[in-house]
Amino acid sequence: MLTRKQHELLLFIHERLKESGIPPSFDEMKEALDLASKSGIHRLITALEERGFIRRLPNRARALEVLRLPDSIAPGLAPQRAKFSPSVIEGSLGRRAPEPVRSAPAAGNDDVASAVSIPVMGRIAAGVPIDAIQHKTHSISVPPEMIAGGEHYALEVKGDSMIEAGIFDGDTVIIRNANTASPGEIVVALVDDEEATLKRFRRKGASIALEAANPAYETRIFGPDRVKVQGKLVGLIRRY
Repeated sequence: MLTRKQHELLLFIHERLKESGIPPSFDEMKEALDLASKSGIHRLITALEERGFIRRLPNRARALEVLRLPDSIAPGLAPQRAKFSPSVIEGSLGRRAPEPVRSAPAAGNDDVASAVSIPVMGRIAAGVPIDAIQHKTHSISVPPEMIAGGEHYALEVKGDSMIEAGIFDGDTVIIRNANTASPGEIVVALVDDEEATLKRFRRKGASIALEAANPAYETRIFGPDRVKVQGKLVGLIRRY
């Protein structure tokens, strides 16, 4: 069993290698794990190496190789550091809108009155794809600054494949209508006109890859004619 910090560091190194092919520096690892010194990173790397999760490559500066990932994510050890930092409303809908990295004060009555209503179009899978997006089920109110520009809708998240992007089962995601996406963006993708899923959009040559943000799920690759982008993630709402 890995400690929380060992688990977070292993996944941080793994994600950085997937993104750029280059391991993070000790300073980047220290900052990502919010440690006071690099000596703590040295201890974590040594522990991961002793347990057979990583290997330090000889004669190469900061060269690390991930040999394996944990078989499962232990309860309470799922990393909270997200590469995507959406606008989030917590608690009562439309009453509190923190910025991605700073907490904002509760909004007053005037702000609630100016909230914009958008339709909720059923559920979206963050895991194994489910049926395509449904018709409108109900509406929710969101701050106007969250949906500036374009048409928007909301979807309720089902599953855990995007937890490392800060998106959890039960969240409501805010989507801006779009039919194209750039690599790395989180999108609503319709597969074979039947299945809808929330994944990170990638390109693999002429094919499209739908990438999860959870090592328990494999990246799925499709021909370009099988995937239609139906929107981009711009924010989320979480109830407690």
